[in-house]
Amino acid sequence: MRPYNSAPRTLRRSTITYYRDSATLTIQQRSQDAEAFYDHLLPGQCDTDARNVQRQAFAGLLWTKQYYHYVVEDWLRGDPAQPPPHRHNPRNLEWLHLFNDDIISMPDKWEFPWYAAWDLAFHVVPLALIDPDFAKRQMDRLTREWYLHPNGQMPAYEWHFSDVNPPVHAWGTWQVYQIEKAIYGQGDRLFLERVFQKLLLNFTWWVNRKDNNGNNVFQGGFLGLDNIGIFDRSSDLPMGGYLEQSDGTSWMGMYCLNMLEMALELAADNPAYEDIASKFFEHFLYIADAMNHLGDTDIHLWDEADEFFYDVLHTPTGERHHMKVRSMVGLIPLFATVVLSASTFERFPNFTRRFNWFVENRPRLQENIASLTDKGMNSCALLAIVNPERLRCILQKMLDTDEFLSDYGVRSLSQVHAEQPYTFHVNGETHKVHYEPAESTSGMFGGNSNWRGPVWFPVNYLLIDSLRMFHRFLGDEFTVEYPTGTGQNCTLTQVADDLCQRLTNIFLRNEAGTRAVHGGHPHFQGDPHWQDLLLFYEYFNGDNGAGVGANHQTGWTGLVATLIREGVLAARSQSS
Repeated sequence: MRPYNSAPRTLRRSTITYYRDSATLTIQQRSQDAEAFYDHLLPGQCDTDARNVQRQAFAGLLWTKQYYHYVVEDWLRGDPAQPPPHRHNPRNLEWLHLFNDDIISMPDKWEFPWYAAWDLAFHVVPLALIDPDFAKRQMDRLTREWYLHPNGQMPAYEWHFSDVNPPVHAWGTWQVYQIEKAIYGQGDRLFLERVFQKLLLNFTWWVNRKDNNGNNVFQGGFLGLDNIGIFDRSSDLPMGGYLEQSDGTSWMGMYCLNMLEMALELAADNPAYEDIASKFFEHFLYIADAMNHLGDTDIHLWDEADEFFYDVLHTPTGERHHMKVRSMVGLIPLFATVVLSASTFERFPNFTRRFNWFVENRPRLQENIASLTDKGMNSCALLAIVNPERLRCILQKMLDTDEFLSDYGVRSLSQVHAEQPYTFHVNGETHKVHYEPAESTSGMFGGNSNWRGPVWFPVNYLLIDSLRMFHRFLGDEFTVEYPTGTGQNCTLTQVADDLCQRLTNIFLRNEAGTRAVHGGHPHFQGDPHWQDLLLFYEYFNGDNGAGVGANHQTGWTGLVATLIREGVLAARSQSS
């Protein structure tokens, strides 16, 4: 009998060669397929380095998918084979219905291996470019009955589902729908309607739970901006009372407009949605009015002296004080902006009738709202919290390099607070906010996140989107000094395009061949084996663009893939 090891070596070698060659051909074919697919997403003469950045951003998003299984009731009960757990103040006790068993996009598969509701709304924007079905499932899952609380609240994240994040789910859903429709030729109306119906419950939760005085001004907790304020906005204030928040109220204005746009899209097939669109139009007017006319006092969210939006502190003794921290909180009102085309009013007569009724019968609501009567480019109408005059005032600060404008985007806190920290004295203690471009020196939220100076992609992306929306109404005749103090005037689209370029420059090689994202790391900057490998950080140094925070936070920083595509399309449009 021939020994086992004496099998013909030629047969073994030929078999190995066959499989090796087949694998090589398969890899080559798949590589060619991938190149063709991504070329479709990034058309035209795009820089090789930009393609490399975009491909790595997409790869990171695909890598951070993770199976996530969390059943709150089972976790609280413990393992049946073990003694029952003894937990003090058990986590998520009020979420016994929650049963998570899905593949979900994580903020960071290594450092934050759990979903975060407001992060996810930004993840799906670049994901919709490459896998719209997965992006839609992400938006759909969080509104299903085994996620959404029976009272309508959306789960925030594992360590505190009841925390309050910015209500951006409607925005993310509308973005995914529009991206799929634009790139792949057809929008998924069933997806849009299914999520929209559940968002009605979530919107009602916000109105019922977070409008303290029923005056359309919202107190939403820290709203995802961690340590941006003078106090921890998730906790009770040290002096008692409460904050009326410019950002919380603005997020709700944006939520209204997102729901309005979706309702009008659905009304094309079902006229009943015109009534719902009218409801959100009216609610937006009351929110915008509250932002500008809060009560009979002289203290409003808009400060006439500084020409900026601030939070307002209500003390237990009935006093009101502006919290004059020049931060992203005062820029978020720009997000609540939408343009209604002339064709919208032609297609939806019931909505138009209700719109005109408010114009004729509620003139006070128009006083500090963008415009319900003046028509913009191509006879369109503008719905916005910020009117053109206040827009110019806000942009003067936002586009000032001594304040918000960095070489790498818009800072989360004005640089003016480097020399002039904002201080507040209460109960014998001094609370202070000063400009910190990178890591936080505050212990708030564990000290591992900072909104007191760095550049964050999600809010920058929304600012760019808002500037483009304002331009649709105001056109090329409306210009602003950019940067402030230079004497150079630009249209809002030109400003948006430049901000887009500043953000992408964080990752792209500069003239010296280095990348801002790598900061002062010589190994990453100079080693040819490492210099083109990128980490998509949580946020970025407001002075030099270096990556800070979780260094695999591919999630919302993956928006750079979308910005690169937008930059290429904008350049093509200008050249034509």
